[in-house]
Amino acid sequence: MQYRGVQKRDRHEIELLLRSPEKTDRLDALLSATYYDADWRWVQNRCLGFLSHADHEERAFAATCLGHLARIHKELDVELVLSKLAPLKNDPLVGSSVQDALDDIRLFLKFR
Repeated sequence: MQYRGVQKRDRHEIELLLRSPEKTDRLDALLSATYYDADWRWVQNRCLGFLSHADHEERAFAATCLGHLARIHKELDVELVLSKLAPLKNDPLVGSSVQDALDDIRLFLKFR
């Protein structure tokens, strides 16, 4: 595995890549949005949409991005996000990513 920095993309490109048939395109787009898009609500809603994706890696990645969103932007609709993450906590395929996201939300948003 080789580290690559998060590529900054504009909204149009992100929206196109989020609909790509390639998983890596979708994940790269979601991460770029998380890091660089100023509209945290828009990004949050994209992440929430991926929490119900058929692919468990994409669900886990969406949870991770929600944690990043809390860390980077210091903003989330906490009540909404927690209500979507809670059912996934005990999922053996994504639970650890969800727990990491919950920890980030608590730490960076000072939420208990």
